[in-house]
Amino acid sequence: MIDPIAPDELGPIVSSGHLASGAMPALSEFEFGLILVSHAFHRWMVRCMASAGVPDLSYMDVLILHNVNHRGKPKRLADICLVLNMEDTHVVNYSLKKLERLKLVKSGRQGKEKVVTVTPAGEKACLKYREVREALLIKAVKSLGLDERGMSEIAARMRALSGNYDQAARAAASL
Repeated sequence: MIDPIAPDELGPIVSSGHLASGAMPALSEFEFGLILVSHAFHRWMVRCMASAGVPDLSYMDVLILHNVNHRGKPKRLADICLVLNMEDTHVVNYSLKKLERLKLVKSGRQGKEKVVTVTPAGEKACLKYREVREALLIKAVKSLGLDERGMSEIAARMRALSGNYDQAARAAASL
């Protein structure tokens, strides 16, 4: 009989062992978890929105629709990019045009600035998405017994870490 290997004997679970062999293996482990969560989250957003009655949107389209719907205020392209930490404005603009063709958002002017707002159809899609999310995701996550305050703390640390990655990206771009 072969003795089972204890999880801690395997080392961190990572996608790139050569990166985990450096000074901070836990960061590589976090990054692998982030990769898995981000891909799962992207799949979820697309499928949830399809279940809400709006198929054929990309995860970016869904993110942008929710952002435009946020607080019911008109949004400028620059504001959407800033909030979502997107530097590729053409990607966001492409999604906005797609959402406008689908009549989920509409564009207009606020002074000299072009702005977008959610349409009643877009708001309805967001509300239906919330219903599907409540029924399928929230219930499942709550069953894990996760502490909501702890999740908020993790979210705050992730936002702080995004600043470290942004700064490192700026430094790498100057090399």
